[in-house]
Amino acid sequence: MIKAPKESLTILTDMVLPGETNPLGNLFGGELLARMDRACSIAAQRHSRRIVVTASVNHVAFTKAVPVGSVVTIEAKVSRAFKSSMEIYVDVWVEDRESQQRTKVNEGIYTFVAVDRTGTPVTVPKIKPETKLEKERYEGALRRKQLSLILSGKMNPDDASELKALFTN
Repeated sequence: MIKAPKESLTILTDMVLPGETNPLGNLFGGELLARMDRACSIAAQRHSRRIVVTASVNHVAFTKAVPVGSVVTIEAKVSRAFKSSMEIYVDVWVEDRESQQRTKVNEGIYTFVAVDRTGTPVTVPKIKPETKLEKERYEGALRRKQLSLILSGKMNPDDASELKALFTN
């Protein structure tokens, strides 16, 4: 079975409350990470229709502070599916109260693994990206996976063909 990334799209919208902020009145980074993790988890579950567990947080970029009272929207969807793991790309937006214009304030890449009730990894459906952005994220996912495997000692750098292609002709 092959699915489109949009089938896993998860959108969470919430308001930043005073108890979730640091002394400067901005959302704690850890609180935002937890919200992103929940959205990514739902996206992974929607794609795999299985129990999923967070395997790693591969990248997070905090580009702008999120002040108390902000309306935050988190959008997550599967960018690539491997055997049992899925890369989930997540974008975080803040909505201006008056103009309702959205500004991207954060993004992240999470990896989830689908498991059965005993915690054993299970196979997940592949995806077929449709939009230009989905195709870019899909292609980058294999390079990110290869880099992660090299850094963990699970892959020989010579075997990372997609990653090597970035540095050779």
